[in-house]
Amino acid sequence: MIMKKTRLEHDLLGDREVPEDAYWGVHSLRAVENFPISGQPIGDVPELVRALAAIKQAAAMANADLGLLSRERADAIIAACQEIRANHLHDQFVVDQIQGGAGTSTNMNANEVIANRALEIMGHAKGEYKLLHPNEHVNMSQSTNDVYPTALRIATWRGLQNLIAALASLRGAFAEKAEEFADILKMGRTQLQEAVPMTLGQEFNAYAITIAEDEQRLAEAAQLMCEINLGATAIGTGITAHPEYAERVRARLDEITLIPVITAADLVEATQDTGAFVQVSGVLKRVAVKLSKICNDLRLLSSGPRAGLNEINLPAKQAGSSIMPGKVNPVIPEVVNQVAFEVIGNDMTIAMAAEGGQLQLNAFEPVIAYSAFRSLSHLIAACETLEVNCVRGITANREVLRETVRNSIGIVTALNPYIGYAAATEVATEAHLTGRGVYDLVLEKNLLPKERLDAILRPENLTRPQHFIS
Repeated sequence: MIMKKTRLEHDLLGDREVPEDAYWGVHSLRAVENFPISGQPIGDVPELVRALAAIKQAAAMANADLGLLSRERADAIIAACQEIRANHLHDQFVVDQIQGGAGTSTNMNANEVIANRALEIMGHAKGEYKLLHPNEHVNMSQSTNDVYPTALRIATWRGLQNLIAALASLRGAFAEKAEEFADILKMGRTQLQEAVPMTLGQEFNAYAITIAEDEQRLAEAAQLMCEINLGATAIGTGITAHPEYAERVRARLDEITLIPVITAADLVEATQDTGAFVQVSGVLKRVAVKLSKICNDLRLLSSGPRAGLNEINLPAKQAGSSIMPGKVNPVIPEVVNQVAFEVIGNDMTIAMAAEGGQLQLNAFEPVIAYSAFRSLSHLIAACETLEVNCVRGITANREVLRETVRNSIGIVTALNPYIGYAAATEVATEAHLTGRGVYDLVLEKNLLPKERLDAILRPENLTRPQHFIS
């Protein structure tokens, strides 16, 4: 058996052997051993890893500007961070996303990876921390308590932009279907009962508009993620940081990320407050609830094909049963429904974790981050699969819709202004009891002449406000 080469590293608990080729160190090793929880390391969230690297790069630049960090060390740290931001070494971010310690293990994992890569850039071996140290140099003027929440905000801001883009594309698909279906008359329904006529285009346009509203709510929520607490260090007092550090690091981070970050007005408050994540999660829940409602509608409208509404056809994506031949299920709306259920649960987790903080710090930000990132990534994927694998392939059953309107009792509502509520009720009742059509009964009872009835029941007059037809 070939023994893997190791290097010896030391922390306050003693010495440990670390694989020689690992960029992470003893702190990361202990965290991996301590937190075998989700099985999903922080390296699985590229936006978070890139955000951590951007913060460390900004800190090195600010500290060099202030004369606190030598140019050689700063340049090496900056180069290492740029590599990580270019998606290198993400496999070295090995700590589980769910962890104790308020994110300390995540911060130390970043410090160690950056330090060891910077040492290589300087021409030294990994672990030669006397030349460039994870804490003393990479973490200079910082604390987990301002680095970690800032990284979460940057990563969440990026995720929100991606979700907004996915929703915009989905909205476009519904809008295109609304235009395609603009001339198709159907019956609207309230409480699953026939109401009044509308067009299928109006139904799909409503979906596009409701998605557009959520794009706006997400854009508003994203602004909350721009307020950061870098410079707060441990609890917000800025201890161990230069008086000019907070503004300098903010400016550098803005320059690196192109995100308009601002420093919180009160860093003590900002360091302990996770309310912004509660609000963002609430908006994500809103998105999930509304997408799920849309998917419920799609499943209802496509139900059948013989014993349901059968008004639209969803694309057939796979065989639906191991026992029933020919059965095809609405699997894409179903998977979006399930994502929505998860996001709603994640929102509760985030609320409880935010409530659970004490005094000057919330120790439960890791599970807030884990839940928020899952909600974001799964909603993005759900929007994309709903658009590509479902909405763009929807077709209308025009003849079914035409017959439904022709036989519906609901069109009697349009006659109320002309024959009165009492007569309309009599017609509706008789139509229901006999199975006859409203149109024929109105003519038979001489309630309206045929020409006027035809004018009243034209599609363009049934689906929008109108002047009285004489």
